[in-house]
Amino acid sequence: MRLSSKTLTIILNLLLGAAWAATLIGAVSALMHYSTSQGWLYALATMLIWALPGLVAIVLLEYLIRGFERHEEALRQSRLLKEILHELRQRRSE
Repeated sequence: MRLSSKTLTIILNLLLGAAWAATLIGAVSALMHYSTSQGWLYALATMLIWALPGLVAIVLLEYLIRGFERHEEALRQSRLLKEILHELRQRRSE
């Protein structure tokens, strides 16, 4: 991911890494906690439930990143369109 603001890129990457870590920690801790006492099916279901907050955070952060990228692309396109319009007006006046 490359955004124009380096600090924003660093912050979003750190948050995304923390969300992945929370997902992994939640899944592994649920698996370790419930694998011996209630059975594997219950452990897998609990693992999914404990990993769910991290997965939601990942999806939200990815959506936010894509929104920033779309915004920057729209700004680039607007700048190019303005340059094209300026050149066309100059040619028309000549």
